[in-house]
Amino acid sequence: MYVSYDYYRIFYYVAKCGSFTQAANILMSNQPNLTRAIKSLEASLGCTLLERSNKGVKLTDEGEKLYEDISIAIEHIIAGEERITANKTLQKGFVSIGATEIALRCLLLPILNRYCSKYPGIRIKIVNISTPQALTMLKGGLIDLAVLTTPVDSSPEITEKPIKDFSEAAVCGEAFRSLSKGDPLTLTQLSEYPIVSLGNKTSTYEFYQKFFAQYGAPFSVDIEAATADQLLPLIRHNLGIGFVPEDFLDGAADGQGIYRIPVSTPMPKRSISLVKKKGHTLSLPARELEKMILE
Repeated sequence: MYVSYDYYRIFYYVAKCGSFTQAANILMSNQPNLTRAIKSLEASLGCTLLERSNKGVKLTDEGEKLYEDISIAIEHIIAGEERITANKTLQKGFVSIGATEIALRCLLLPILNRYCSKYPGIRIKIVNISTPQALTMLKGGLIDLAVLTTPVDSSPEITEKPIKDFSEAAVCGEAFRSLSKGDPLTLTQLSEYPIVSLGNKTSTYEFYQKFFAQYGAPFSVDIEAATADQLLPLIRHNLGIGFVPEDFLDGAADGQGIYRIPVSTPMPKRSISLVKKKGHTLSLPARELEKMILE
């Protein structure tokens, strides 16, 4: 049996969009042409693939089976075409990425600098948000990629690849400087002091709440910082003690009002992960950014 590739391609976009109108716009065609192609495909295969309704287009059981198989083939063809025309398509484009403050500072900024230098025609939208917020946007298709700090809630909708481990240190300002000079403190002892941290809807809060609970210590935040960049200024002004990535301490030595607090419990490492929506086909500019992050 010979069936035109164009018929399968039209079926793929109609099924993916759930709309003849949207598919026609993407294919730069019109609805009557798409309707004729679908009818020809259905006649060749001897079954009904699509059903129209007030809510758009719905796949039949046969249509779902066909879409599951051909979508893989067509997306591979699209990817191959994009790779061949890479030099041209990377002259213009758009990438949206969600990132936590820690991921930006500890990993992503120099990568974005290299990317922009190499591909000046590509526009990048950076959404600086918490890990839970980024996951919501990723699942909703509002961003292409996310670079996030762990913990990342597992989900069948996403894939996660750890990129870089980082360590954090307990620190304080001048008013609590005595804590940096004595014996290592337990987590229970630390919990007796005011604590500065990110808010309870962030992965950082979740991480430390579980860490303290593991050793039977309470984790009660006295001042919630809106962003990770606010932690050091709040701590330096003696509003409490806190935990910050080692990378944040570059240029903030003891003489500048930040002091490390020795802790008797080893601080567990955290990770920065690249997170994607499973099954989502990235544009060429997004794939190139992904490649640079993984490198």
